[in-house]
Amino acid sequence: MKKIVGIIFIMLILLFALTGCANEKTNNNTTNKAKNSQTTNTTKKEETKVDYKQAAQKQMAKPEAGETIAIFHIKDYGDMKVKFFEDVAPKAVENFVTHARNGYYNGLTFHRVINEFMIQGGDPEGTGMGGESIWGQGFGTELDASLVPYRGSLCMAMSSLPNSIGSQFFITQAHYDETTANYMKAYNYPAELLEQYKTYGGYLSLYQQYTVFGQVYEGIEVVDKIAAVATDDNDKPLENVVIESIEVGTF
Repeated sequence: MKKIVGIIFIMLILLFALTGCANEKTNNNTTNKAKNSQTTNTTKKEETKVDYKQAAQKQMAKPEAGETIAIFHIKDYGDMKVKFFEDVAPKAVENFVTHARNGYYNGLTFHRVINEFMIQGGDPEGTGMGGESIWGQGFGTELDASLVPYRGSLCMAMSSLPNSIGSQFFITQAHYDETTANYMKAYNYPAELLEQYKTYGGYLSLYQQYTVFGQVYEGIEVVDKIAAVATDDNDKPLENVVIESIEVGTF
């Protein structure tokens, strides 16, 4: 059984890199990136000194008074609230918040949903191929070792191309899984990081690859409901999951 789960885990990593969290069409470099990402990021993790427990507590804490927040109003599902990490990912935050305030995301769908992985939206075309940044061109990742794609993290989607971030985003939904943790351990993920993964869940294979610019602090059950919907062979919900609006305000 563990062998089967392991195979599924590896296939999901490859599927994720191959088909998206993308804002552009797939290209031949994507597969190579998927094959090489674990080795490359292992070196970064070993060299970076982070107090993962303290960083995780800060990431998962409720926002402080006066901080910018956003409330996702999802038709028939309810609300989820996120806070932002503007100090670490200023361009991603500005891009998302400006789009939200301008009503760019109103009426769009979560076009790609994989249970125990993530939910992805922000594409006006609803295909995973559309959308653009507020500047009309893509921009690059903003990475920080203290921010981890724990369960409920808000991340910018991109393809394997440089500066391919536009309007699409995803929210990680996966719970802690012991088999996954064992694979991460085999890839030399720090023990302290794996301890936080045990507490907070998430999808560690995305660590230091995708920009984490926000965190769901209320309404994670809504993320779970969306992640559980029936989908087709392309991970598109059979019935549209609609973002009625994203309301930006202060805590």
